[in-house]
Amino acid sequence: MPTWNSRGLRGSGFEDLINSTNEYYRRNGLALVQKIPTPIVPVRFDKAQHRITDAYFEKDSTVDYIGVVQGIPVCFDAKECKTDTFELRNIHDHQYNFMREFESQGGISFILLDFTMRNDLYYMTFRELTGFLDRVSEGHPNNLKYLELRDEYFLHPKDGAVVPYLKGIEQDLLERDGVK
Repeated sequence: MPTWNSRGLRGSGFEDLINSTNEYYRRNGLALVQKIPTPIVPVRFDKAQHRITDAYFEKDSTVDYIGVVQGIPVCFDAKECKTDTFELRNIHDHQYNFMREFESQGGISFILLDFTMRNDLYYMTFRELTGFLDRVSEGHPNNLKYLELRDEYFLHPKDGAVVPYLKGIEQDLLERDGVK
């Protein structure tokens, strides 16, 4: 079983930025989105420091965030990429399946990608993610390249929104309505 310590705090900096954006959106009445904690079972506990020192994942979690944006249910996962190639194996089957079911219930699912070396943020629609995953079954490598991504979905910090995913949702909705 994977242990809690094996993953460390990978991605926690990006998640801190998203959490800050979520708080900004909440304070301004724009959205209510929360981080979903990964369910763990503690194995060892350091009583002196009052902290868990070893644990294992209780079950597969769904996505990192879930909430509502002006009446629209949303869920998304946050991923970091240190190169210009994002490995699709970082999207786990249980996450993809949850997102697919969420979409089938009228919600919006997406991935936020942080290309750390470029300092670029990208909003990947569920449709785009599905397209990348579908081509793997046709023999394409199990990845996507930075240069394949669409300019209109790169996010740029604005006001108090460090990770302004509402801009991505807005573009996503326009495309769903047939407006590009």
